[in-house]
Amino acid sequence: MSSIIRPTPAQLTRRMIVLAAAVFAVVVGQAQVLMGWGQTPQEFSADSDATLRVAGYAFSIWGLIYAGILAYAVRQALRQTGESLLIHRFGWPSVAAFLGIGWWVVAAAFDLEAATVVLIFASLIVLLLPLLHNADAIRALGRTERDRWLVVWPLALLAGWLTVAAPLNLLTVATGNGALPTMLSPTLWATLAIVVVVLVGLGVTLRLRMLAYALPIAWGLLGAFVAEQERNPPLAWVALAAAVTVLVAAVILTFRLRPGVERPR
Repeated sequence: MSSIIRPTPAQLTRRMIVLAAAVFAVVVGQAQVLMGWGQTPQEFSADSDATLRVAGYAFSIWGLIYAGILAYAVRQALRQTGESLLIHRFGWPSVAAFLGIGWWVVAAAFDLEAATVVLIFASLIVLLLPLLHNADAIRALGRTERDRWLVVWPLALLAGWLTVAAPLNLLTVATGNGALPTMLSPTLWATLAIVVVVLVGLGVTLRLRMLAYALPIAWGLLGAFVAEQERNPPLAWVALAAAVTVLVAAVILTFRLRPGVERPR
């Protein structure tokens, strides 16, 4: 699947922009923690988490995500890396996503709530659309192909975490501003958000047939279970059931269905 076609000057320029955007996202995320300007992402999320919260340890997944997007970007900066179909199609969407998560850290640090909602959903959408659009090419990747591990996995991990983080961000902002509609109780709104996350997670995993997207979703839902056990046990058990459902279904979809081949009807 991977191409040996050497990148053109225009493609090399795009790759350098991808690298710059990835470095920006990582540096901003680490600089906020090390220099202590404004709120950390965890503090922002905990500020108005009365509806739904995730245990602080769950945010450690950013270490893996940052490592993945750096590996994805650095590989592209190497001239010997061919211009494959997936490198080409994910180039600009990944730039938008990396800039989005970097600016989200800035917006969260200075409590720019509306901006955080726009940035996190935009970052999710610009990754989900090409993942779904290129699902056939992704399923056709061999188990050992580099594009599988250094293009799809890093971007799918990021998209999976954002699938959990985006609705959590929205609920946090709505709760803090008293804007959560009263037609449902906070617990029901949180449950609805979890159900939506599960449905999106399974739908995308069905298309991709890869664990990369589902694993961070299950991780985030498990974090919600841990965080809500004492405060809201019914919601905690919903989150645990959702985490198990996503994980088990993703394993079945990934390993019981051969990549690129539909089961006979």
